[in-house]
Amino acid sequence: MAIKPLGDRVLIEILEDDLQKQGSLYIPDTAKEKPQEGKIKAVGKGRYEDGKLIPLDVKVGDKVLYGKYSGTEIKHDGKEYLIVRESDILAIVD
Repeated sequence: MAIKPLGDRVLIEILEDDLQKQGSLYIPDTAKEKPQEGKIKAVGKGRYEDGKLIPLDVKVGDKVLYGKYSGTEIKHDGKEYLIVRESDILAIVD
């Protein structure tokens, strides 16, 4: 992976919802909600508090839920990623 987040930021690969049909109706891409689930691909070193480095609670490979309008979306090698601060991550999904 060529992208390395800094500080308390995390790189998330956006997991797309494969739902294209609801009943007998097809849902166009413009009507779909933004995905809120992804897999962590890279993490920064952590954040500093009172001069001490606090490591992140999440790690590479974790599946997470994040806020709908959080972070910055980027495309790299044909995949969509999101760079967010750790505080924008709502939960780890098992």
